[in-house]
Amino acid sequence: MRAEVVSVGTELLLGQIVDTNAAELGRVFAECGVVHTHRQTVGDNLERLTEALHLALSRSDVVVTIGGLGPTEDDLTRDGIAAALGSPLVHDPELERTVREVFARRRLPWVESQLRQAQRPECARPLPNPNGTAPGFIAEKDGKAVVALPGPRGEFVPMLEGPVREFLARLGGGRTLRSRLLRIAGMGESVVEHRLGELMHGSDPTVAPYAKPGEVHLRVSTMAGSEAEAEARLAPLVAEIRDRLGDVVYGEGDETLESVVLGLLQRSGATLGLAESCTGGGLGARVTNVPGSSRAFVGGFVTYSNEAKVRHLGVREETLAAHGAVSAETAAEMALGARERLGATWAVSVTGVAGPDGGTEAKPVGLVYIGIAGPGGVETHRHLFPGTRETVRLRSAQMALVELRSALIARV
Repeated sequence: MRAEVVSVGTELLLGQIVDTNAAELGRVFAECGVVHTHRQTVGDNLERLTEALHLALSRSDVVVTIGGLGPTEDDLTRDGIAAALGSPLVHDPELERTVREVFARRRLPWVESQLRQAQRPECARPLPNPNGTAPGFIAEKDGKAVVALPGPRGEFVPMLEGPVREFLARLGGGRTLRSRLLRIAGMGESVVEHRLGELMHGSDPTVAPYAKPGEVHLRVSTMAGSEAEAEARLAPLVAEIRDRLGDVVYGEGDETLESVVLGLLQRSGATLGLAESCTGGGLGARVTNVPGSSRAFVGGFVTYSNEAKVRHLGVREETLAAHGAVSAETAAEMALGARERLGATWAVSVTGVAGPDGGTEAKPVGLVYIGIAGPGGVETHRHLFPGTRETVRLRSAQMALVELRSALIARV
């Protein structure tokens, strides 16, 4: 059973409104076992809307429209659906009574244009709208179905989660999309795909990669009638992926890299301190965002200026004069200073050129050094991150966690 979404509204095309309803609908399709193959957005124009619906009906079994059900002249979804299905609009006395009751109950002024909301294609049955004046409907003809839903989120979501979900679940035959999400850090998307090879091209289960800042997520999915059936299909493939990728698979589901790192620290009874420059406390914010982080995280320093690095971390002035703030030597002394002053088992330092200014030929924007100080000494890593200032800072914090995790695993 294939489905398509047609979102209606010129404001969507102009970027004045973000179409969160379509994303919500995509999630419900998957949960109901309906395959979502296409999505269109069309403005408030009857000819283009009808054309979009004709296209959708030509390649999908069910089409869901969002928006355009109000009483004004640019609310054209009813007209477009009627034209696309070849089913004339009819006036529904029951709908008129319902609409009039809503207006009377809310003491809203009545104008005759509100009667547009009492129209529906002849082949449609109404869907009640408990939170608004515009009813939705489900129109079925020649083996095809069109579901019309209002655009306001407070009206859309209750209708979707009520009668529309029930309708879609019947279409899906009780099978739903079930997935496991693997989280990968320290390996790029192209290398991940190369390592997995033919596993990326299976039809059931499927493996879909999603690139995130400093991470790759793999969603392994199958259509199944029960959790047990799904797990029987997914488990062997997940095990094979983990075997091929190794330790770069740091977690699954909702696990975050910072929560995994803190878990490693806590299990070994170790503690962590931080010394940040270019990340400006962003790394500490990620760590402290994890509930219970105080069991392993001691504290940190944000030493942006050279003076602060000397005063609070004990970085030598000679080091800064000879190598500069953005250097392996400074990163090493920052990490060692934080570990000593905080009494932590491990300490991580980050110093770099986040940009957009301040770069030179020798030290370009995006150059970052990360220091990891632990029981075995200190090591530093050099990186050159592309992108905006925000991207460089995000990638720096991410890589600091990746390298700390590697050091912790190596100590096990």
